[in-house]
Amino acid sequence: MITRRFGALLLWVGGVLAVAPLELTGAPTCPQVPGETVDFSAIDALFVDLARDPHGDLKGVIITRHGCTLAERYFNGDDSASLHDIRSATKSITSTLVGIAIQQGLVAGMDEPLAQVLPAGMPPSQRRIRLRDVLTMRSGLDADDRDSLAPGNEDRLDRSPDWMAFAYSVPMKRPPGDRYVYSSLNAFLAGAVVEYSSGVSLEVFARRYLFGPIGIHRLQWRRGPRGEGVGQGNLSITVRDMAMVGELFRRGGRAHGRQIVDSAWVGEALAPRVYIGDVDRYADAYGYMWYTKRYQRSGRSIVVHFASGNGGNKIYLVPAYDLVVAITSGAYGRAYGQERSERILLRILDAVDEGGQE
Repeated sequence: MITRRFGALLLWVGGVLAVAPLELTGAPTCPQVPGETVDFSAIDALFVDLARDPHGDLKGVIITRHGCTLAERYFNGDDSASLHDIRSATKSITSTLVGIAIQQGLVAGMDEPLAQVLPAGMPPSQRRIRLRDVLTMRSGLDADDRDSLAPGNEDRLDRSPDWMAFAYSVPMKRPPGDRYVYSSLNAFLAGAVVEYSSGVSLEVFARRYLFGPIGIHRLQWRRGPRGEGVGQGNLSITVRDMAMVGELFRRGGRAHGRQIVDSAWVGEALAPRVYIGDVDRYADAYGYMWYTKRYQRSGRSIVVHFASGNGGNKIYLVPAYDLVVAITSGAYGRAYGQERSERILLRILDAVDEGGQE
């Protein structure tokens, strides 16, 4: 279902409802790029296939290019107003809030030790952990979301009555900066840095300096047992809101004529900093809580940056095609959710032909 929003004009193209322009970032027109083509019949066929998906838990797909919506479709009871828990795709937003805190001078920079910002009580063994270590999942803490026996596993964090005390109780397993190990505890600590440096909750900070300025006003964000910000996940927004976040990064941190996030931070956050292809089949590298993967399609090498959440919730950014794809999915804890979202992306890439190569 597509409804009028942002003064959008509804079009029927090749059997697919498309919108031109949907002003996610204030772009007044949809530019026509010479030699650029889109196979709308392929996108239509994709949506027809997705409507037949037997799992019944895909929720929404939106495709934007040059800031305008090419196509948008909802499934299984959701619509453009449906709030959806994007799970760990939230981590990429938490990273963005860290970047904003740095540009405001609330945090000295990426080499700031967490102990300089977080409350007293951090054990000496943890005091060498820097902000860049948690944003690249290299804190060295014995915390591994893929290992249920790890002392800092996310399930143990969730069950704790005091998340900061829990974080301080987790032992070090290796030196900070040594190795990538995916851990939600790192994202919690990143969000805590924003809260303690700003003096307001993570949600309030996000509403003031990120969500409000880019046009996200209706959301839900879980809080921890003592009111802690959940930097690691459980943010509920719409698929259009996810596309707004992607558009913000596509435009180098600008939205509605304003520089919301420093452009240098955007580049730093997306840059592949740690190779993770040996532990993650869906990504080649990790930046500041953003993933990167290079795909070979029709003889072209295409770099994709993305935020990723359990179940297949994704914000894909494809610089070579000026493209953003956002997907909401309820396949939590199901391996097919991630696989399905990647298949959706690849079919969209095959439908978009820019006539160039990165």
